[in-house]
Amino acid sequence: MMKQKLICGDKVLDLSSPVVMGVLNVTPDSFSDGGKFFTLNDALRQAELLISEGAAILDIGAESTRPQAQLVTEQQELDRLLPIIEAVKQRFDTIISVDTSSPQVMLQAAKLGIGLINDVRALQRDGALQAAAQTKLPICLMHMQGEPSTMQQSPYYQSVIDEVMVFLQQRIEYCLDAGIPAEQLLLDVGFGFGKTLAHNIELLAKLDIFTQLPYPLLVGMSRKSMLGKILNDAPVDQRLFAGLSAATIAALKGAKIIRTHDVKATKDALAVVSAIQHY
Repeated sequence: MMKQKLICGDKVLDLSSPVVMGVLNVTPDSFSDGGKFFTLNDALRQAELLISEGAAILDIGAESTRPQAQLVTEQQELDRLLPIIEAVKQRFDTIISVDTSSPQVMLQAAKLGIGLINDVRALQRDGALQAAAQTKLPICLMHMQGEPSTMQQSPYYQSVIDEVMVFLQQRIEYCLDAGIPAEQLLLDVGFGFGKTLAHNIELLAKLDIFTQLPYPLLVGMSRKSMLGKILNDAPVDQRLFAGLSAATIAALKGAKIIRTHDVKATKDALAVVSAIQHY
């Protein structure tokens, strides 16, 4: 039985209805908003906007994981992230998630009072599993085939549903063996991370298979190329309505956290889903 509340450091996240996670990329090269919020003042203005629009969680990332993205050093991540986390904590009463795969970033961010770790590599980097366990924070484990720099070159699965499921179950076992409690785990099937359009569509169509596991499901499709392809190569700034459709479908299929750049519109869409779910 999935718990309806997630303990995020000193805050409690109510998951009885789907909630919105607002994206704040403090990178020069993210696919949608790279460079827009790279300075402290710009990042704080965007954080205030996302929170005012209804984001329950602020997901701050300092390493772009778009296709063909290059790795950044742990020190670069720390230099970009820590001042912004500190400033957000001082100004806003919100749950901060850190989008990172780096053990030192996890540990240092935890000291500043974040509430969640969101790792696209599912704690596979050396030392990440141990670092995450040490923080005692909730962890989101995401599936990705390959690395961002190569993941979209030739993604292949015999069965994308089965292989993503097996991967996530294996990572859950590693976490449990490392002493991370089951109630601290969340899952993400990884839309767009080493997957073709057909793989992404199948994952969305069958997303309820993953909600049968006793872990909250986090979903991120906002502005992604899968939406652009469905819309005959629509550019990033013309994918809002498709993103809302995808978010609504995911929530109806049981997703609990919707990660998005477009918080107000997504929150409104989820209000309709919630009304139906609680009818």
